[in-house]
Amino acid sequence: MITDALVQWRAVLGDTKVDTRAETLERYGRSTQLRGTHPSCVLYPQSTEEVQAIVNIARTHKAGLYPLSRGKNWGYGDACAPMSGSAIVDLSRMNRIVEVNTELAYAVVEAGVSQGELFDYLEANGTNLWMDCTGAGPGASFVGNTLDHGFGHTRYGDHFASTCGMEVVLADGSVLNTGFGHFPNAKAGRVYPYGVGPYVDGIFCQSNFGIVTKIGMWLMPKPEAFCFFFITVERYEDLEPLVDRLRPLRMAGIITSALHIGNDLRILSSKRNYPWAETGGKTPLPEDVRAQMRKTYGISAWNAGGALTGPAGHVRSAKKALRNAVRGLGKLVFVDDTKLALAGAVIRGMQRFGLGGKFAEMLESLNPVYATLKGRPTEDALRGSMWRLRQAPPKSSSDPLEHGAGLYWLSPALPMTGRDALRVMAIVEPVFAQHGFELLATFTMINERAMIAILNVAFDKAVEEEAQRAEVCYHAAFEALMKEGYVPYRVGLSGLPKLYDPNDAFWRVAGQIKLALDPDDIISPGRYIAKLR
Repeated sequence: MITDALVQWRAVLGDTKVDTRAETLERYGRSTQLRGTHPSCVLYPQSTEEVQAIVNIARTHKAGLYPLSRGKNWGYGDACAPMSGSAIVDLSRMNRIVEVNTELAYAVVEAGVSQGELFDYLEANGTNLWMDCTGAGPGASFVGNTLDHGFGHTRYGDHFASTCGMEVVLADGSVLNTGFGHFPNAKAGRVYPYGVGPYVDGIFCQSNFGIVTKIGMWLMPKPEAFCFFFITVERYEDLEPLVDRLRPLRMAGIITSALHIGNDLRILSSKRNYPWAETGGKTPLPEDVRAQMRKTYGISAWNAGGALTGPAGHVRSAKKALRNAVRGLGKLVFVDDTKLALAGAVIRGMQRFGLGGKFAEMLESLNPVYATLKGRPTEDALRGSMWRLRQAPPKSSSDPLEHGAGLYWLSPALPMTGRDALRVMAIVEPVFAQHGFELLATFTMINERAMIAILNVAFDKAVEEEAQRAEVCYHAAFEALMKEGYVPYRVGLSGLPKLYDPNDAFWRVAGQIKLALDPDDIISPGRYIAKLR
């Protein structure tokens, strides 16, 4: 099947867009998880029409396709298809920024547009518009992240919620435009997402019903005032009151950005790798070493950060409300452009006299977080994926696959209450400790009522015994969370089989949609949804 399809793909696309070289297949088969899958070939379309041609040939020869935007889905499967033998459809060459509307603050982008490309475009053209980015770096895509319900940092942090209109190639080769997009000359296609009739955009997220080739996405006008804030609390149990005090501000719209609360290990992992020398190779991290590291780097048990944006008067009032909310609980610091520039100047002056090393390090840590809240993608967060490597990689390289970093994400959604946050920690901490791993944890207030816990098992793939333990740890923690009702908002290759239940009406309906739209099961077979037989 695939042999005949390859002949036709080469004829239609040309040899430069069809790659079957062993080194290419090896590269796309790498994974930060214990094992990946191996594709049969990699296809590089440059237009929607070429995607249609790929799909039509695949349907004729019953060849499985696995589309990806840029393949930066680290920790959830990377660029690997759910099963070996699939043809990877790499959409990274479809990287046109089709439109940026500065009056209504939206963009239309093809599936391969990276965070860095759109940021550079917005800056170079003086648009005064900010995008929302993730911590996956400049090379990651918007479309792939949006379709897996990914999120970022600003008030548009829920990426699907700020998407307006999709172009989708279906398994029969036809092109679907959602919302008002299928009406000729519709004026509100990028500003009113629902259109008229059934709202179908959601079925193309976390599914295998079609190949999304283009989306509309809302941007944020540069605000009059911007202020970054961070809060530190010293006791682990203070996570509960911290969440409960911040929730009313989120619900009232006083804090509109996504708000991240990371534990000490999350922050430490972004600064350095595991202290192998200090621990003599012992794992998990001993408490005394962990406490000393917190002291050395000036890190607290929990560290929260977000942004206040809007008219200057609103930001002043929000700062007052935030001070009142956390009074007596922890330390609150506000940073704006003026303070950041002043701090940089002071540190540079101190460094001329051999001073200011610790302050310089704090500023270095702050700058990337500050940047992402303004829509500037950085690679700093990726360094946390390499926490357990025996040799720290150079700072110039942050791709975990290049260094053999192992990574499993556990990402349960939970109500925005302190008791739920503590309960999630209580469920997974013993599991991690039992298997010899540190629990790197972040709780993100993604909307007004829900949080997503980002928990990861970091390991060194070069140490086979550790890699095996990491997989066991992941599955044990996953099952423990599911048992308690903390279901993941997103899963990778290893978690997919744990979600599907053929007796569940939800999955039966999803399977019926799959059967209707893709009866030959050619698009991403095995991803989230199984085809009914």
